[in-house]
Amino acid sequence: MNHMQANIGRFKRLSPGMVAVLGVPFDKKSSFRRGPALAPPRVREALHSDAANLCAENGMDLAQETGWREIGDLALPDGTTALTGIERAVEDVLSRDARVITLGGDHSITYPIMQAYARAYPRLNLLQLDAHPDLYDELEGDRYSHACPFARIMEAGLVERLVQLGVRTMTPHQRAQAARFGVEVVEMRHWRAGVDLDFAGPLYLSLDMDCLDPAFAPGVSHHEPGGLSTREVLGVIQRLRGPLVGADIVELNPERDWMGMTAMVAAKFLKEILARMLA
Repeated sequence: MNHMQANIGRFKRLSPGMVAVLGVPFDKKSSFRRGPALAPPRVREALHSDAANLCAENGMDLAQETGWREIGDLALPDGTTALTGIERAVEDVLSRDARVITLGGDHSITYPIMQAYARAYPRLNLLQLDAHPDLYDELEGDRYSHACPFARIMEAGLVERLVQLGVRTMTPHQRAQAARFGVEVVEMRHWRAGVDLDFAGPLYLSLDMDCLDPAFAPGVSHHEPGGLSTREVLGVIQRLRGPLVGADIVELNPERDWMGMTAMVAAKFLKEILARMLA
């Protein structure tokens, strides 16, 4: 059985309107250290831990909801064809009129995901929660590095609007890139809690775990002090205005995660995103 056949077997269990939770164990585009490929099973383990339950803060008990399904980890080919495999797999899920929450993996996976989403949702909006803008034209000679996906997304015209929140590492090059592409950057130094984000059309959320201050999320490859709190990110998710059609949670590195703390935060975000999409 090849990779696509293995994936399609899982996708057949999806019904129209359902939200699929899909693991993408890929970190070969990481620039500093590997580890995010190990994250999807750690998030699922935290989600189903006896230390917590499946109730979201709005009262929705996800254990009783039939509108979502975990479909395991994506089987990916080796090498650069992995990004094409991610795009095709997400496209297959969307063709079934389902939606996707992806558990990464490094942030490079967002580009192929958005290639599939842009075909399914015209006039798509993208909200990125991240310490880094990930707008490099290339990094270390790689245009598909996890530091570059949003440059590729904007070059290809995949989204109508990109809003970045939590950024606190803007280089001169990335400032120029943001201006070039018309990216709306809410730098962390300008952030005020309680701000509502309003999107007129379909919205995709890309949540890099390093948007959080390392005090809340030590299990990431790139520690960047001065970030958002867990409560602030939850508030952003809960107050989003506009139809949320998909999301990814990326850059959790279990090899740096003390006591599974960051995995539990990622599972909390997953519950709140699911509740928002199923409401």
